Amino acid sequence: MKKFALLSLFALFLTAYAAAQCGSNCLFYGGDLDLNDPNQNGLANENDAIVSGTPYGAATYQNFTLSSNATATGLFTNNLSQLTPTSGYWEIRTGVSEGNGGTLVASGTGTVTNTPTGRSDFGYTEYRNEVDGLNVALTAGTQYWEAVVPVCTSCFGRSFNSNTDGLNSVGSQQSGHQFFNSAFFGANFTNANNEGSYNIFSSGVIGTVPEPSSLIMLGSGLVAAAGVVRRRLSR
Repeated sequence: MKKFALLSLFALFLTAYAAAQCGSNCLFYGGDLDLNDPNQNGLANENDAIVSGTPYGAATYQNFTLSSNATATGLFTNNLSQLTPTSGYWEIRTGVSEGNGGTLVASGTGTVTNTPTGRSDFGYTEYRNEVDGLNVALTAGTQYWEAVVPVCTSCFGRSFNSNTDGLNSVGSQQSGHQFFNSAFFGANFTNANNEGSYNIFSSGVIGTVPEPSSLIMLGSGLVAAAGVVRRRLSR
């Protein structure tokens, strides 16, 4: 019994630590760059003076599926980067497959925060590039793909979305089902594994889920409505 309790406490600690890595109101997080993993890597994710295009030079797409309906208020990617981005271009898509960008659910360009994660590799510092101020409704059980591209068209540097083996991940995703799109590199929504080994990207979704009180009120309203219908039918 004590052993089970300790294991449960440890599991709760891991969950809390993972959520802390993603941030408050974390809906999904692919995971940290694992510096102990010999296969750690990064894939071009940028719009700068070296790799440029419209609306980006290169973008990585990480998939995620939520267990509850939610509203995305922010998206981020962790990038091994030399850039000091001035903005961030973001997208949410559904139905992405090899050579097919699927359906664009929402996109935009917004202010980007550029926060060091405390990790570095390949001579690059890793930064969390996050765009906020979103208001995108997400449906439970739907597979989505997200992208956040740091933009600095005057920067002569590079940026690479960190690869992860799922260390400290939050939520659900389909490993090996990520995509890379770049007219600059001649890639049209190709599976990221065609560019190397990129099963999961270090990307995340911030947002909110319906408050329990709201759900209770909704349930109460449905019960009351059902009662009215029954009374009317009994007349």
